[in-house]
Amino acid sequence: MRLHPWNLAAWHDLTGDRTRLPHALLLHGPRGIGKRAFAGTLAQWLLCEVPGGEGPCGRCRACVWFEQGAHPDYRLVEPAADGSNEGDAGKKGGKHITINEIRSLGDFFGLVSHQGGWRVVVIQPAETLNAAAANALLKTLEEPPADVMIVLVAHQPGRLPATVRSRCRKLALARPARAEAEAWLSGQGLTDPATLAEVGGAPLLALEYAEPERLARRDRFLGVLARPGADVLSRLAQDSQQRVDECWGWLARWLYDLLALQAGTAARYFPDLEPALRELAARARPAALWQCQQELMRAGRWLRHPLNGQLLLESWLLRYLDALEGRRDG
Repeated sequence: MRLHPWNLAAWHDLTGDRTRLPHALLLHGPRGIGKRAFAGTLAQWLLCEVPGGEGPCGRCRACVWFEQGAHPDYRLVEPAADGSNEGDAGKKGGKHITINEIRSLGDFFGLVSHQGGWRVVVIQPAETLNAAAANALLKTLEEPPADVMIVLVAHQPGRLPATVRSRCRKLALARPARAEAEAWLSGQGLTDPATLAEVGGAPLLALEYAEPERLARRDRFLGVLARPGADVLSRLAQDSQQRVDECWGWLARWLYDLLALQAGTAARYFPDLEPALRELAARARPAALWQCQQELMRAGRWLRHPLNGQLLLESWLLRYLDALEGRRDG
């Protein structure tokens, strides 16, 4: 695990006094800024035999165990990857952390630390705790075992029950400044970080989104949005039906930029395509475009359900086309 440079200040604030560490930490912030790496580094540092100010040593026996995924004083809780979660059959990674996964920590909490120090649990993403699991965790947070730290990693902390949030120390991680993000991406070999705007300045997402095949899919999808027609939109829906969530994100950001241009501000997510966006923004009826965006936002909840992807995507795209044609028809 390695801390990202923009998270070093938060690291020093948290770990400067080891005697004042909380029993429960809610680590939150937008996706793609290194929260998981921060939580993993914190867990390894707590278990390290010779921890330093910048993190774990990486060489001691405890660090070797941790990096091999075999440290007896560490547990990572995530949505079940085997489809065993209720209602999650066939879904990679599952949807929820269930009560059984939280109850399974009971034996771990009841054990004495293998090395006589901390025991650490990381729960991520914490907002995937279902109601029963959150209630079970709450009991532990109310009466925490000695020398145990529970780290909850959340992209959307507001989805956690207030009772859980109130029993954790909160640590917010933020996006880095654009120059710092671009410098880091350059160090990762991404010299033209055009995806940084698309992901709202989150460097790790920008790196992930820069994967060549994904970029090719994005360019094709946005190319069709820029020159829409009923036939080509229908073909696009058919070809993209296995990636509805990905297309939903592109369309949502595209609509945001169109509405921003109509409001007199600049494109946020696709500034490199602003000329095409301006042409479409001038053509579209604002009320129809806004209604299209609102419908898309509401439809986002269906992304987790096994509906017909082609029909769902085609309905969004045709609504988008209708919004663009509204002004000419009016």
